[in-house]
This record gives sequence, C-alpha cells and structure tokens, in this order.
Amino acid sequence: MEQNTVMFQDMGLSDAMLKALEKKGYGYPTTIQQLAIPEFMQWKDVIAKAPTGTGKTFAFGIPMIEHIDPACGDVQGLILAPTRELALQIGDELRGLLTYYQGIRVAVLYGGASIGPQIKQLEKKPQIVVATPGRLMDHYNRKTVRLDKIQTVVLDEADRMLDMGFFKDVTKIIEKVKNRKNLGLFSATISQEVMTVSWMYQRDEVEITVEPKQEDRPDIDQYSLTVTPLEKAETTLRLIRTQGYDRVIIFCNTKHMCQRLSDDFQRAGADCECIHGDIKQSLREKTMQRYRDGKLAVLIATDVASRGIDVDDVDCVINFDVPEENEYYVHRIGRTGRAKRKGVAWSIVGNFPEKAKLDEIAKFSNYQIRPMVLGEDGTLTEEVAAPTKPVKRRFR
Repeated sequence: MEQNTVMFQDMGLSDAMLKALEKKGYGYPTTIQQLAIPEFMQWKDVIAKAPTGTGKTFAFGIPMIEHIDPACGDVQGLILAPTRELALQIGDELRGLLTYYQGIRVAVLYGGASIGPQIKQLEKKPQIVVATPGRLMDHYNRKTVRLDKIQTVVLDEADRMLDMGFFKDVTKIIEKVKNRKNLGLFSATISQEVMTVSWMYQRDEVEITVEPKQEDRPDIDQYSLTVTPLEKAETTLRLIRTQGYDRVIIFCNTKHMCQRLSDDFQRAGADCECIHGDIKQSLREKTMQRYRDGKLAVLIATDVASRGIDVDDVDCVINFDVPEENEYYVHRIGRTGRAKRKGVAWSIVGNFPEKAKLDEIAKFSNYQIRPMVLGEDGTLTEEVAAPTKPVKRRFR
C-alpha cells in the first residue's frame, strides 16, 4: 500500500473523530494506522509490529472509540500498558481524540499512586480503561472494576510488558474478559511471549508488520558534536540556545548525571527539570505534565524514566551520554520526528569510547550521523576529518 494514498476521511470514521484529528493536525494516517484501523473496525484480532513513533496509539485508539456506546456505562475497551508513564500518555491521547464526543469517559489505573482517586474515576463509569496489569488486578480483586462487558482488549508495547514479568497477570485478565470481540497486540518486536499470547487467545488474527525502512520511519536529522568531557554541559546548553530549540529532551545514562546536569542548567538560568528513578512518582508526573503542556522547555531523563514520553512536537533530542545499548539510541531519538514532522537528534561525544559506540550504533541502525562543529556564535559547520598520515615502515 502506498503511503498517503488514503486519508482519514476515506476510512468511514465519524464526524467527531475527523474533527478531532483535524484539530490535532492529522490529515494522513501512517502505515500502521492505514493497515490496522480497518481491521479493528471489523472486530478482527490484530498482531502488529511497528517501530516507535509510527502512530500505534491512534491505530487502536481510533477504532476503540468508534465502537463505544456512550449510553452504556460499562467498561467496553481495555488497554494494558507496561508502565504508569505510558498508561498516562495513552489516556491523554485518547482524551484528545474525544474532544468532540459526548459521554465517553476514560480512566487510567496504575500502581505507585493512591488507589482512592482511581476508585472515584471508576465510579464515574468510564467506557475505556487504560491500566498497568498489576493495578488492574488490584481493582478487580477489590471489585471496583468489572471486565465482563469489555469488547476490545489491547496490549500496547506487549513485548516489554510480558518481558517485565506481567505474563501471568496479562493472561488472567484476558481470561476474565469473557465477552471479548477482539484482541490487539502492538509491539516494536514480536518476542516468544507475544507469540504465545497470540497463539493462546487470538483467532484468525491479522498480522501487520511495518518495517523501519518504510516512509513513515521518523524523519530525523542526526548529528554529533565532539568536545572534551568538561565542555559537554556548556556545549549542550549553547546548542539549545543558539539553535532556538523550544522543546528538548536530553538523555543521560545514569540518575546521578541526570540530576547533576539539571542542577547545572538551572543555575545557568535554563527552564529545565529532570526525571529519574530516585524522584517521587508524583513529582515525575507533574514534571511530565508541564512538559506535555509546553510549560517546560528542557526535560532531562534516564532511559527507564523516559518510558511513555510521547509528545508530538519535540524539536530536538540530545544524547548527553551516548547510550550503552544500540536499541536505546533508536528509542531515544524516536521521541522527535513524530506525526510526520521533521526531527533533530544530537549526540555529544566526550571521549574515544563514546565515539566508537556511536559509530557502532550508526552501523547497527543504518543511520547517517553527521559530525558537526558548533562555533562560539552558534554557527554550525561540518567537521572536516583530519587526513590520515601514512605509516612509515622501517626496514632493517
């Protein structure tokens, strides 16, 4: 199927959905949306593999909303997510799509937070529940949520969720949804656990694979800057200020570096906050909400804390530390270049091991990462490789 040959208007969606998509600036569906939405609309089981940043949330969220009966107060759609950050993000995305609907409510349930406010959400009779598996089982055991009227179940980031030890909880939940019409498994990779769940619970499933090489792979210009280790922080801040980036995510490899860089930037007058594992969940959520609302310019994060960051208009991602895993690099830069927008990713290289690692990442991911030089005035020029001197051999 060629890209951009289908528009959302061609997919039989309601006027309320089309108005919401138009308001958010979406005209053309991505490949995963083109392929998955029609199957979901026909209540088919779907197992889909697609890279980060290709629009998976809308691929299952749009048809789930279209199937909801607003006059019925039962839970009709369930989305399971591996982390609270991702669950909150999915909830925000769905509420954005519901702008022009009446009477459809979304509840988000996750651990690490007081259960009381979540029970109050459930008392308002939401038709869609987004949840982490452990907290959903907690509510089920307390009899604060019923699963018997659910029609559609979706596992988002299924590979990560099952890899994190949620296999028993997930299978228990699916088995308690007695009247399920369809099951969707969405994943960046199809692991053995994902295949097992598909084999156990899906029937005549439609398999969808979106390769990273297709056109809707995020459009991201990738660059590197090589400086001394002591210059990394000052160079990063100068890069942000001189290039006029309004919304930036910076990744560090450790909690210590994440906090230290945030403190340094704040002392320099930057509008900046950080999220990492040592920060209280409630504070992390407030920081993330400020960032999503455009009230925070620079967010500094570790890889673990960044799960679920899904903001469409991130100007730039900066790897303050070159990641230790090739997959982390792909995941990090996938936070920019979303929703058909152009993205920019920078890696700040401070020593030879980091340079060697970045070269390996470029080769592994088939990316072109262009070395640049940042002038004191903010001008950017391509780094000129030093000519290699021939090795003189001495003969005896």
